[in-house]
Amino acid sequence: MRLIFSILILLVTSCSPSETNDNQVASQESAITSAVIDSADVETERMNSFFDELFEQQLDFSPQFKTRLGDKTDYGRLDDYSEAGMDKILEFRRESVARLQADFSYELLSEDGKLSYDMWIYSLQRAEQAVPFRKHQYIFGRGGPHASIPNFLINYHKVDTLEDLEAYISRLGEIDRVFAELLQRVQEATEAGIRQPAFAYDFAMAEIGRITSGIPFSNNDTSPNSPLWTDVQSKIDVLVDGNLINDVQAQEFTRQAREILSGEVLQAYQEVMSWLEIDKENATVLSQGVWALPDGDSYYNYRLALMTTVDLTADEIHNIGLSEVARIRGEMEIIKDSVGFEGSLQDFFVFMREDKQFYFESTDEGRQDYLDLNNQFLDSISAKLPQFFGRLPKAQLEVRRVESFREQVGAAQHYAAGTPDGSRPGVFYSHMLDMSNLPIFQLEDVAYHEGNPGHHMQISIQQELTEVPRFRTQYRTTAYTEGWGLYAEWLAKEMGAFEDPYSDFGRLGGEIWRAIRLVVDTGIHSKQWSEQQAVNFFLDNSPQPEGAVRSEIQRYFTSPGQATAYKIGMMKFQELRANSEAALGDAFDIREFHDVVLGAGALPLGLLEARVERWVNETEHSNN
Repeated sequence: MRLIFSILILLVTSCSPSETNDNQVASQESAITSAVIDSADVETERMNSFFDELFEQQLDFSPQFKTRLGDKTDYGRLDDYSEAGMDKILEFRRESVARLQADFSYELLSEDGKLSYDMWIYSLQRAEQAVPFRKHQYIFGRGGPHASIPNFLINYHKVDTLEDLEAYISRLGEIDRVFAELLQRVQEATEAGIRQPAFAYDFAMAEIGRITSGIPFSNNDTSPNSPLWTDVQSKIDVLVDGNLINDVQAQEFTRQAREILSGEVLQAYQEVMSWLEIDKENATVLSQGVWALPDGDSYYNYRLALMTTVDLTADEIHNIGLSEVARIRGEMEIIKDSVGFEGSLQDFFVFMREDKQFYFESTDEGRQDYLDLNNQFLDSISAKLPQFFGRLPKAQLEVRRVESFREQVGAAQHYAAGTPDGSRPGVFYSHMLDMSNLPIFQLEDVAYHEGNPGHHMQISIQQELTEVPRFRTQYRTTAYTEGWGLYAEWLAKEMGAFEDPYSDFGRLGGEIWRAIRLVVDTGIHSKQWSEQQAVNFFLDNSPQPEGAVRSEIQRYFTSPGQATAYKIGMMKFQELRANSEAALGDAFDIREFHDVVLGAGALPLGLLEARVERWVNETEHSNN
């Protein structure tokens, strides 16, 4: 490639003005430009093949991630969760970057090729930055591996054949190995003085209790089936009904599963439970942020940079949050007055929080009504997507209640991506134990965030990209992903949603909720706020139900910095759009803008900004 480029340059410099006319110069310049572009495309294509090979090697470190992608390779294995396993992945990343830098010339790549190159190196940088803080992770807390492994087996390990069932049984037999690896890591962390708040121990113990209650963990045959046992039987029955295994084989698989679950799996859960019960005595009753941990300030700064992908201090983020809370409160006042409410905004929060008209009953009928209304709003907004997007997702979306074994009162609704080939749909999950934590006035807003045009749309489009290396179809940054979800709520208003003023107030409630996060997350982890201080600030500035607020605050304690990504990411999307509109004027096309920001995957915000700026410059150039 360098030789071609050098010959072309030599061709231009060897021609004197007397030897050619203006048309010949223009023709040569055009030929050179085309040749350079072709050369960049060839070099980029070569590098993309290299990245695809690397991605396949990277997947070998995570059989579980393969399963999530619909790949049944290594189907009988769970991941290696040991620190030695983490070291192997890090060494792979280091070697891959060394090969990348040795084998490819950055200057010869296309702009999109340079983006892939930068992203691969950025991944190594993130991995290197994480090394000093490996012990700072809270492993066996709310939603930890004790709950996520059963969730993975139940919702992701698909059984279509006898071999799939054998792999499922094999994975049941790996649970004790996984828990032993994780227990060793968490014990080493506590020896270093790193512990999660006491409430997180309670969460984990309650989850373990729900997972291990019932057959076959219980010796009482009158007990209900445990979630894993229900799943085992269901998957065996599917194969029997399809004549893929006979009754004798089914009985043998049932025996094997019962033996593993009631033996080594139960013992593994008991060991984790025993450790939680004993170590909880050493945890602080009054929750403390990570400032109280060894090297806690450095850890929090690392987490802020990881989650936001920008260079902002805790104080800067805190102040942005305060400013945004004040601005959004002003917009809330306008809606409060428009519906004729007499009283303060705080009084209106209480009214929205407590009035029964804003909640479905905690009954099967009420829960179904909630799901049905979500689907109505999502169907309506989906019909308008072609007006705002060129790219549209192919994957299907489902709205479901969270499974009983991992369902929690007031916990956040969330999205789980489907497979790239569409064989498993994307799922918008809702915790529905207590419907008083799911206000109807926020239903529409959350649906757009988790579904379309939010997470489902963004992640599905990313997974369906074919013009980028495969790793970019699965690359995630929290600021981009959650920032897009929050931007999608704001965009839905422009698309004609939120016709009901109370739902529009719910939209503002969703936005101020994320602005509040900037204040309370930094308050907890940098300014040493107590749990009650954070709860009070939240309730003073939001109509969120108190149960949901308390659940949220506890989430911030155990996942430092994550909550700041939403609003920081949203504001970047809004900034990039405003700058593009100002620069392009009548040439600005909202569909093209959205295709640009969704068409490269979940980028760090700095790389996203550079991509949008290139698009603006190219559009300006083409219109001149």
